[in-house]
Amino acid sequence: MPPPPLITSLPPPHFPFPPPQEAYLPEDPNVRTSKLLVIGHRGCGMNILHSSDSRFKFMKENSILSFNAAAKFPVDFIEFDVQVTKDGCPVIFHDCLILTEEKGVIVEKRVTELMLEEFLSYGPQHDPRKVGKPLFRRTVDGGVYEWKVENDAPLCTLQEAFEKVEHSVGFNVELKFDDLLVYEEEQLSQMIQQVLQVVEMNAKGRPIIYSSFIPDAAQLVKKLQSTYP
Repeated sequence: MPPPPLITSLPPPHFPFPPPQEAYLPEDPNVRTSKLLVIGHRGCGMNILHSSDSRFKFMKENSILSFNAAAKFPVDFIEFDVQVTKDGCPVIFHDCLILTEEKGVIVEKRVTELMLEEFLSYGPQHDPRKVGKPLFRRTVDGGVYEWKVENDAPLCTLQEAFEKVEHSVGFNVELKFDDLLVYEEEQLSQMIQQVLQVVEMNAKGRPIIYSSFIPDAAQLVKKLQSTYP
């Protein structure tokens, strides 16, 4: 029996993109709709660096490049993962740990323990004169791969996404926390409020959905704001 087809949010490997189509967006994001919403996972799809399928290594996930590429398709929202740096800046990155190489050794650094400047120093840089620090990713079985994709892009902040991503597409803001850590409500509340502040100041009519795999975080979002579901 042949293997089941691979299901992914990535487009087929042939490019350029097809002509943009107008995406349906609910007039009021607080109103439930019976329409199936199409959401681009981490933009144009996640990166699986050890996969033999080139689509998983075509474009850097959770990047401005990937978000705007997804917005060329008839999607309603793009989904991305938000964490808060040590100095209080919401940034977009899926993994709780950044893996880099120092003196020939792979080291782990928790995103929430990094200052914004250091977080942005990993991977490609906006300034072509600068060389970013190497970026790696660990697989579920413990393997470590250098984070290389065909179309790479710098890491970004949540505010940058609001400023640079096509306004017609909504944002599914995934509040990312480490499943292995226990968070006090005050700690969760502080980080969530820093995210909410950026959204409130920059949404400007863009549809927003909040989500989280941490139930306490989801409850706090409902407690701290009522503008978006």
